[in-house]
Amino acid sequence: MSVYDHSRDFSGLPLNTRQFPFPMSLSLPGLGWSPHFQSQLSVDEFDTLTPARISQVHRNAVEVITTTGPHRIHLSAEFLQIGVAIGDWVLLSPMLDEITRLLDRKTLLQRRSAAENASAQLIAANVDTLLIVSSCNADYNPARLERYLALAHQADIEPILVLTKVDTCDDPDAFIAGARLDLPNVQVVAIDATTAAGISLLVGFCGAGKTLALLGSSGVGKSTITNALTDAALETQGIRDDDAKGRHTTTARSMHAIKTGGWLIDTPGMRALRLLDVGEGVDMVFQDVADLVPLCKFNDCAHETEPGCAVQKAIKDGTLDPKRLARWLKLSAEDAHNSRDLAQAHANARSTEKKVGGGRAKGKAKRGN
Repeated sequence: MSVYDHSRDFSGLPLNTRQFPFPMSLSLPGLGWSPHFQSQLSVDEFDTLTPARISQVHRNAVEVITTTGPHRIHLSAEFLQIGVAIGDWVLLSPMLDEITRLLDRKTLLQRRSAAENASAQLIAANVDTLLIVSSCNADYNPARLERYLALAHQADIEPILVLTKVDTCDDPDAFIAGARLDLPNVQVVAIDATTAAGISLLVGFCGAGKTLALLGSSGVGKSTITNALTDAALETQGIRDDDAKGRHTTTARSMHAIKTGGWLIDTPGMRALRLLDVGEGVDMVFQDVADLVPLCKFNDCAHETEPGCAVQKAIKDGTLDPKRLARWLKLSAEDAHNSRDLAQAHANARSTEKKVGGGRAKGKAKRGN
């Protein structure tokens, strides 16, 4: 079946059918399939297994989309341990009842988990364009936006800054000019997400087979954008008048078909974005600082009071904002710390596995097994 049929009875499956609010052709290329994924399949896998894209992740199950429509698949212990993300491509068994393999990702957005243990939290996979959403009000925060940019650059995903609520702002041009100054080399789009004219400015980033993702704080208009681009019916709420902070309306990541072609991944508002393994991405966000580092006299220069520091010289010359240096140092240190913690956690886990495995082997040897 090549076209999604609304008359099919999925009442027995707790699927999010709002992901398919209109008839559309479901082909592999239309779902985002590309030679990157095709090249990973053997001839036998191509003949017997079914490619599927994960559209929602639950605690012990996922919702996937194939060319025949949506399915709900329970996750085995193996894939619960590996971890899957919305947007992932997987191969399903001939009966379409289990995942047999997770395909290598083209791109991946992740952050350090807010939990005490050092672990990575997967945000979304196989995204082509990241729409970083902020409002023309007190929500606008360059330091927070730089974190989103670092994620995008590290994953080699095109970032677009979307400034919303221009209709409620007395001087949106000031926010636009400030964003272009704060985030050089990033395309900035300012919209009123409640109007067709505003949403039309985002349509150019969509297209058949392309995947967009939304990241931003609560209340900046991500759900409003999703509803307009996809005809979904996500709940929306206003912001608090005193500090322009929003309330969580999206509580889980979900992937929706865009009316003009392509897919949109909506994510809950993030109160904190802890960086993980994005050192190159941070340097790309702060390219002006990173380009000066190799010019310093000492390789281990801390860019404080050392003689021959090219970074401090640029600050004295007025060609580098000291706030840029401070934010680069902060994000670089945070990323290095979190990455070390995760590496140590993985090393500890491997050590434990060896000890457990060795103990079992010794026990079998004593029993003569």
